[in-house]
Amino acid sequence: MKYFPISSDLFTKNRKNFAAQMKPKSLAIFNSNDIYPISADSTLPFAQHRDIFYLSGVDQEESILVIFPDCPKAKHREILFLKETNDHIAVWEGEKLTKEKAFETSGIKTVYWLKDLEKVLFELMTQADTVYVNTNEHYRANVETETREARFVKWLKEKYPAHSVAKSNPILQRLRSVKDPIELELMQKACDITEKGFRRVLNFVKPDVWEYNIEAEFMHEFLNNRSKGFAYTPIIASGKNANVLHYIENNQQCKAGDLILMDVGAEYANYSSDMSRTIPVSGRFTKRQKDVYNAVNRVKNEATKLLVPGADWTDYHVEVGKLMTSELLGLGLLDKADVQNENPDWPAYKKYFMHGTSHHIGLDTHDYGLLHEPMQANMVFTVEPGIYIPAEGFGVRLEDDVVIQESGEPFNLMRNIPIEAEEIEDLMNE
Repeated sequence: MKYFPISSDLFTKNRKNFAAQMKPKSLAIFNSNDIYPISADSTLPFAQHRDIFYLSGVDQEESILVIFPDCPKAKHREILFLKETNDHIAVWEGEKLTKEKAFETSGIKTVYWLKDLEKVLFELMTQADTVYVNTNEHYRANVETETREARFVKWLKEKYPAHSVAKSNPILQRLRSVKDPIELELMQKACDITEKGFRRVLNFVKPDVWEYNIEAEFMHEFLNNRSKGFAYTPIIASGKNANVLHYIENNQQCKAGDLILMDVGAEYANYSSDMSRTIPVSGRFTKRQKDVYNAVNRVKNEATKLLVPGADWTDYHVEVGKLMTSELLGLGLLDKADVQNENPDWPAYKKYFMHGTSHHIGLDTHDYGLLHEPMQANMVFTVEPGIYIPAEGFGVRLEDDVVIQESGEPFNLMRNIPIEAEEIEDLMNE
């Protein structure tokens, strides 16, 4: 891993919080992700399942975590099963976790090799009534591939059909959505790396550069600062490309007079950042571009103030819609008749701002969080309004990551990343 070691206190605390929500005489099991094949002997880079990472800090394939708070044997209340390492593996694949290193990483004292899993698990299952299995119930999930976790759950249910089955996900949705101070530090680090990339790009962009050149500048800075790279597939959308919300080709030349919408973020230690900025290719906004830009920025600033403990997700978006409607009227993109005759299920402002304003962010870019429950302090949300005008050949989106506070306005993790139009122009023309 490129990132600095994380205190095992975080993972110990996370397991304790999870265990407190479990039923009596129950155990929970969590698996690493697969390494996914491409073809021949090629594979995609390994990415750890966020849940086992959240609960253990283990960032390695073929790992299993068991949590069993009521186990009669104290040493079996927390167990890691790991791929056995040896000198041959060390030569060909590099260092893997030893039992000692696993304890240092996770705070878990009992570590077995995977070859002992079935024997130890049989003993545990004779002592448990309920087993928690880990399913993906995120509201955006659309999983077609059978995961390592899914295969394991299938095997477990066939092997132990008499046990009651419970779901880990509802517990994790609540726990992961509220961030620990250590997590906030890691997210701040991801945002700080993103800032470095953006400042580099401001000095780089000029007419006739290509979108992929800009992507490369970000990647250079991210890798140079202990990030694995982008937290998600980057969007570098110049001119009319900005009106395609998930434009990821990044293969067009940036023309003088156009805007570039950049939706990028560095990861750090598996934690995400998510930034959107829109800059002028020539270093100066036109009056119309700046008017639209400032309208989006005003909506972002006012929407941010609405993210407070107790706020309702649906109501929040209704209020943001009102803010955006007002700005679109001021820009002449809507008139009063458009608003008076709008369809309540698809308000008039949706013609120019058709996506949501915010989402949870953390270990996943679209992180865990139950949208039907009130917002809480230490939840982290993006705030990302946009105005997209295909007829005028440009779109503007601005996005920061903010932490809800017990009182007062949210804390902006991207407070140091330039966003005011004049500051963008000044930095591009230094």
